[in-house]
Amino acid sequence: MNILFVCTGNTCRSPMAEAILRHKNIDFIEVRSAGIFAMEGGQSSHHTKHVLDENGIHHDHQSHSVTQADVHWANYVFSMTGAHKAMLVEQFSFATDRIFTLKEFTTGMGLDVSDPFGGSVEMYRQTYRELAQLMDRLIINIEHQTLGR
Repeated sequence: MNILFVCTGNTCRSPMAEAILRHKNIDFIEVRSAGIFAMEGGQSSHHTKHVLDENGIHHDHQSHSVTQADVHWANYVFSMTGAHKAMLVEQFSFATDRIFTLKEFTTGMGLDVSDPFGGSVEMYRQTYRELAQLMDRLIINIEHQTLGR
C-alpha cells in the first residue's frame, strides 16, 4: 500500500505525517510526502524537526513538489486541506477516486489539519498530536479496506 501525504510546502504537516506513519513500521505500507508549492530539496521546518525529535521519531526529509509520478505511485493521496484536495483533483483528474483529505478519510469529515507554519513550537506540538491521532485512524481504516477486517 503506497500512501502520499500532500500539504503546501512539504516542510511541516506532510513530512510530519510521513514520519509518524513510517515510524509505525507497518510492513504493507510505504509512505512519501510532497507539497503543492514545495521548493525542491528544502528541509523540514526547525519546529517540525524539534517536535519529531521530542517524540523519538526518526526523520530525514527533503521537500518535493508533487508530480504525476508520485500520484501514479500512490494507492491513496491524502491532502491536509480541502483546498489542497481541490488542486490535486484538478491537476491529477485520473486519480480522483484516490485523493482524499486526511480528515475526510479518517473521520468522515472534510475538515483541515491545522497549519503550524510560522507558529510557535507549541503549535507544532498540537499539529503533531492531531496527526498522530489521525495516523492511528488511518491505519485502522486501511486495514479494514485492505485486509477485509
